[in-house]
This record gives sequence, structure tokens and C-alpha cells, in this order.
Amino acid sequence: MATAWYCGRSPLLLPALSQSRLKQRTPGVHSCSTAPNYNKKDPATYDRETPQILKLAVSGVTELLRLFSPSDQERDIAKQAEELPVSSVDDVLMIIKSDYENAYFVTGNFTSAIYAEDCIFEDPTIKFRGKQLYERNLKLLVPFFECASIRLRRIEKDINSDSNFVLATWKLRTKLKLPWRPLISIDGSTIYELDREFKIVRHAESWNVSALEAIGQIFNFGSSGG
Repeated sequence: MATAWYCGRSPLLLPALSQSRLKQRTPGVHSCSTAPNYNKKDPATYDRETPQILKLAVSGVTELLRLFSPSDQERDIAKQAEELPVSSVDDVLMIIKSDYENAYFVTGNFTSAIYAEDCIFEDPTIKFRGKQLYERNLKLLVPFFECASIRLRRIEKDINSDSNFVLATWKLRTKLKLPWRPLISIDGSTIYELDREFKIVRHAESWNVSALEAIGQIFNFGSSGG
């Protein structure tokens, strides 16, 4: 179990919770006998449960932030270009685990070399393609969080499915830099689907709350806590 803390000018991103039957192999690393069942929280079904107007609003705000973001973000993103020797699901799992330990949700710095260029990224509010766009979106979120923590609860891999995947479950807790300092707390999971070359081709988040409930936390004026 790894916990990453960050308190200052840079923040944290979103996360989610999922359960599956596990066979423990090494401490903190597990294997799944079947693909995880997200039930109604599966990102693949978020089109049915998230109002279209909410998804359009999230996409619009993201695009506005991108238009007004500093141009030097492109130089930061370029630093992630180096290739890594990856030859198995275990290699990918350990890199992802290291990224969590280094709090990539908080800093926006992650190992982009293990992602396919046209990787699909999705959560209950948005879906898009391209790892460079994901990198930019992470960088856009960083300045809006403070005193954020991300705890990796479990990381696991498949053993008998048709496609390789890694599943990470985690808990996010952060305040937003708004006058009333709302507290955001979400349990979540991210599934990382791999191709035959062990590149991540799909990065899908699932949350323990609906998109409306998650965004509603922003407007909870009495949630600032200690």
C-alpha cells in the first residue's frame, strides 16, 4: 500500500474503486482471474448515466483552460519521450506502481513512454484519444488543487483474459483552490489495457460516485474540513 502526499501549489487528479477476485502473488501486487466487473460504474457505460450536457460542459471547460495555459507546457511534455525496455505485463505494472508512488496524479509527471500515442483516456465525464492531450490535461489540473493525497490501495494484473490489463484501485483526497476550499474525496480505479507490444491503449477510470455527485462536491460549501 503506497500513499503519496502533496501539499502546496501543485495538486492531484481524479480516481476510483473496483473489486475483483484476486490471487495474491507478491505484497501489494495481485493477479486477476477475470476482467474486473465495474457494474454500472464501468467507464464503458458512462454514456448512459452521465448527462450529455455535463460531458459537454466538462469538455468545454477543459478546452478553455488549454487555450489559456502557458505555452511552456509543451516543453514539459517533451521530457517524457524516452523509451523504456518493456517486455511483459509485470514490467508495465511495476512502472505504473512507481508512477503512483511518485504521485503522478499530483504532479502531472508520469511515464508516457508506456502509453500508445493514440491511447484512449476516459472517465465518467470525458473521453478522448491521445497521450499528449492527456499530459496537457494533467498539467492544466495541477494548479487547482492543494494539500492533495493519493493512496494506491491495490494493483493487480490479469492472468486468464483475452487481453492484458493492469488494474489499480486508489483513493483521492484534495482541496480545491476556491474561496470556500471544497474537499474532494473519491474512491476509484483505473484499468490499463495493453496491446501485444505491452503499450497501454486504454486508460479508463471508474469512480464510486456518479459524475454529478463528484462535481457536486465542488459546491459543498461546508466540506472544507481540517
